[in-house]
Amino acid sequence: MQSANNQIIKRIKKSKRGKIFFLKDFAFLGTGNAIRHSLSRLCQDGMLIRLSAGIYLYPKISKLIGTIYPSIEDIAKEIAKSERARLIPTGLYALNKLGLSTQVPMRVVFLTDGTPRNIKIGGKTSIVFKKTIPKYLALKGKITTLVIFALKEIGKNQVQPEELDKIKSFLMHETKENILHDSLIAPEWIAEIILKFTENEQFNQTVEQR
Repeated sequence: MQSANNQIIKRIKKSKRGKIFFLKDFAFLGTGNAIRHSLSRLCQDGMLIRLSAGIYLYPKISKLIGTIYPSIEDIAKEIAKSERARLIPTGLYALNKLGLSTQVPMRVVFLTDGTPRNIKIGGKTSIVFKKTIPKYLALKGKITTLVIFALKEIGKNQVQPEELDKIKSFLMHETKENILHDSLIAPEWIAEIILKFTENEQFNQTVEQR
């Protein structure tokens, strides 16, 4: 037990603060119960913070604001990385990322080709991984992907002119190749909105400069 605990501490201290650890990161150091006991004790001692079951943070500490927590997206990406899975942000989270909503969702939903599950973070926020159909994993552009799922959240015939203006300004930072490719995957009504922007000469000039 003591040997495993020392090795866990040693491994943690070799890492940069802000790193997220998973229970399986220490699986080679001892039995599951021994590792859980050691990690639990390190949380009690303040070296680690338990974000959720089997997920731990080696926190960054600021003299001004105290503990600095990673964003929900950073946590989700680390979970996906540990599973070698892909993620697609959806719903209110996609809207928030594009500045189409100021609401910070407490339930963040990602589509994935990994394990579907619901993870509680700190008792207030949950990260939901939902299994998706293969075609959405073929989307190429980060911006077009956000746009597609933000529009799906808003709904057909519900998009306001000011929202279209914001979407247009974001798509100007996407490549023409990705816009055309991803419009073929998007639902028809969303593809029509996206492709309508490409009929504008100024829009095309801005995109083509990338």
